[in-house]
Order: sequence, then C-alpha cells, then structure tokens
Amino acid sequence: MSTPDPTGLAPGAMLGILGGGQLARMIALAAADLGIRAHVFAPEADSPAFDVAARHTVGDYEDEAALARFADAVDVVTYEFENVPAATAAFLAARTPLHPGARALAVTQDRLSEKSFVAGLGLAVAPFAQVDSLADLARAVDTLGRPSILKTRRFGYDGKGQVKIAAESDLAEAYEVIGHFPAILEGYVAFTREVSVVAARGTDGSFAAFDVCENEHRDHILAFTRIPAQLGADAGGMAIEAARRIGEALGYIGVFAVEMFVVGEGASERVIVNEIAPRVHNSGHWTSEGAETSQFHQHVRAVCGFPLGSTARRGTVEMENLIGDAALRWRELLAEPGAHLHLYGKRDARPGRKMGHVTRVKR
Repeated sequence: MSTPDPTGLAPGAMLGILGGGQLARMIALAAADLGIRAHVFAPEADSPAFDVAARHTVGDYEDEAALARFADAVDVVTYEFENVPAATAAFLAARTPLHPGARALAVTQDRLSEKSFVAGLGLAVAPFAQVDSLADLARAVDTLGRPSILKTRRFGYDGKGQVKIAAESDLAEAYEVIGHFPAILEGYVAFTREVSVVAARGTDGSFAAFDVCENEHRDHILAFTRIPAQLGADAGGMAIEAARRIGEALGYIGVFAVEMFVVGEGASERVIVNEIAPRVHNSGHWTSEGAETSQFHQHVRAVCGFPLGSTARRGTVEMENLIGDAALRWRELLAEPGAHLHLYGKRDARPGRKMGHVTRVKR
C-alpha cells in the first residue's frame, strides 16, 4: 500500500469498493485515471466491475474472514449501493476508513428515518406516516388521503416495494403487495417535474454540486436525464442548498444524490425532497462527458482526500439509459455523431435491467 499523504491518500493507494455492478465499474475506471487501484468485493462471480479492477474478491457481505482480508488489503473503503448490511459497514469501519460513513447508510436505508431526518433539517418532504399493521395503514390513509403511496421502509428501488393507494384500492390487498413489511405511507405530491442534485463533500468539509438535472422515468426506471433542468433560479438554489445541508448534517464524504419533486410555478415554485442516495447516482451519469469532472472522478477525489474538481457544465446535456434490449442499439449509437456510449459488460439483456447509457452534449 502507498504511504498516505498528510491530507489524504496518494496515487498508488488501493480503493476498496463494496458491490460489483456498473457503478463500481465506473468508479474503478475513474480511480485508474487518478493512479488509484481498485479492489472490488462482491458476492457475484460475474460482477461487471471485476473486469476493470486491479483486484477482486468474491465473498459474502457477512463473511468476516473475507472482509478482514479485504480491509487489510485496501487504504479506504467505499460502496456502490446503499443496502450494505449495517454489520458489514461497522466491521469494516473498525479496520479501515469507510466513506461515506455508517451514519449515512443508517439514515438512508430506512425510508422512515430518512424522511424524519430530512424533515428535522427544516426541509420540505411529502407528508408521511409510519405503517406497521393494516390498522396503521387505515389510519394513515384517513389522515393523508388518496391517492397516496405505500412503500416498504427498506430495500425499495426502481419502483419496487411500493404500491399506489388509489380511490378504489383495497387496503388489505395493498398491504399484501408489499409483503406486510414495515412501511411508510406518503401523501401524494402534485409535482410538475422530477429533478435531482448530485453533489460531493470532501474530507475537509468542502462541498461542490453539479447543475440541477431533470429526470424522466418510465415504468419507475430512469429513462432520460436532461441538463439544465427547467426550473427557476430560486428553486434551483433551494435544491442545491438542500443538498448542502443534508451532506453537512450527515458528515458525508463522497458523492451523493438528492432526488426532489418540483411543485408550483413562477414565484411559488419550490422543491420537495423525495429520497437521498448515498452513492454515485444514475442521474449523474451525464457528468462523464457533460461536466469538467465526472461524478465518478469526484467520488474518488472525495473519498481519497483529494481536492474536489470543477463541476462546471460543458453544454446542454442529455443522458439516455439503455434498459434491456435497448443496449442492442450499440452499433447504431456508436455511429451517431456526438453520442458517447457506455456499456456495463452485462451478458443478459433482461427487461428492466440497466445495460448501459449514452450521453449527448451540445456546446
């Protein structure tokens, strides 16, 4: 391992990454650009990140012997997904620096704790109620009304683990859909668009945010991200300030994203915080070609104690997710002038699976 710089690590250091998907793959590639080697730990033997990492370990996240060897082989650990088991995070943090820290995981792994945390900062969130039984759900619906959204407190993403409570919905059936797991009911937000702020916070407390981006979802999966977002300067400033306050309150180190709803128009336009992602984020993929520093390079800079890079935008940008068979357009996309194709090395193009993305920058 390299000798650490007094203000952080140095080129030649080893970055440990928990998780071996496309986000880990792009973090490892960015690390290599900065002279940092990556060691990826994941349970799946065919993990896409293994192809580009200096080292990899196939192991279970509860295997303490494997985790100990992994911790001893790296200088700092980060992760590509927020559902790292709490015990795994604690085990590693006791042996090597873990960025982002265990607090960010604890807050964001549970939708109830996340909503309570954000509301406690004085930031706007959708009205919500805790649901631990069918009787709780009935009371929550009476309070928050219909339509509303019932979500499991843990392990939901891309629309999984949630169900809409409409006027005609049977509450018992809705509760059955989420498996009777601990849940949260959120009041319906009549938003005009969905946006996100991707930002970074360094080991020295420095903060840098990319421009607010606008997101279009299809079947609960991000389809397009466009930058700049179509919202006023005041609302944009509110969005970035919300991200800054969240990162500071978490003592966060690394890149994170805050997904938000835009409500109102003109002078009444404002943002409502929806979710926090304690990691590099799908809506930040545009930065690879569209910003001076990509979110992946920024994350490596942050967790290694390097200076944060410029977040200046290089033009008007669109990022398109390639879901399932859409990745089969790779030859067409390679021939498209100005298109930048990123494929994740996944073999099977299953429906709903993120296979790659393409960015388009207009200067």
